[in-house]
Amino acid sequence: MAAEELPSAVLTGRFTEAVRWASHLHADQSRKGTRIAYVAHLLAVASLVLEDGGTEEEAIAGVLHDVIEDCHVSEAEIRARFGAPVAELVVACSERREPGQSWEERKQRYLTHLSDDQLSKGALRVTAADKLHNARSILTDLREHGTSIWARFNAPASAQAWYYGEVAATLERRNESVLTRELRRTVDELVAAIDAP
Repeated sequence: MAAEELPSAVLTGRFTEAVRWASHLHADQSRKGTRIAYVAHLLAVASLVLEDGGTEEEAIAGVLHDVIEDCHVSEAEIRARFGAPVAELVVACSERREPGQSWEERKQRYLTHLSDDQLSKGALRVTAADKLHNARSILTDLREHGTSIWARFNAPASAQAWYYGEVAATLERRNESVLTRELRRTVDELVAAIDAP
């Protein structure tokens, strides 16, 4: 199909409002150990979602995917502002944190969640975009700043390598796509960089 025959990807004011709201909610946050405004990550995730053929609702969920975890916004508020489909995607992409739960337990629980057959393709796409951007950022920082970057994280390099490897394998198995293949390549590079002497 020629490019002129493809339907145009139109983003409405809902996407603009999601970017505005997320920018406000995350205004005082930066990426771990950097001076990079957190909203850069949110925009990158939305971009990856759209480049993978995602819908506007999935792109909005990409922009909002951390508001429950990091800004303590309720599902009900997301639903009221952007509708049930967006709220359901954001909830599906959020890790539930239980009191006293270790990093490993939380990550294992999230991996089990990713394997749930009830998880939509949209949620898998947004998750893959999030994990791809995170893995790229970690790999870049590791190459630029060396192993000192691991002090930013709640788990050592070996645990991060395990987690990202498991996420990539699960997402590739559940929703094989350009996005999940790129995630696999990036995670393989990250693991190789971690394992390098």
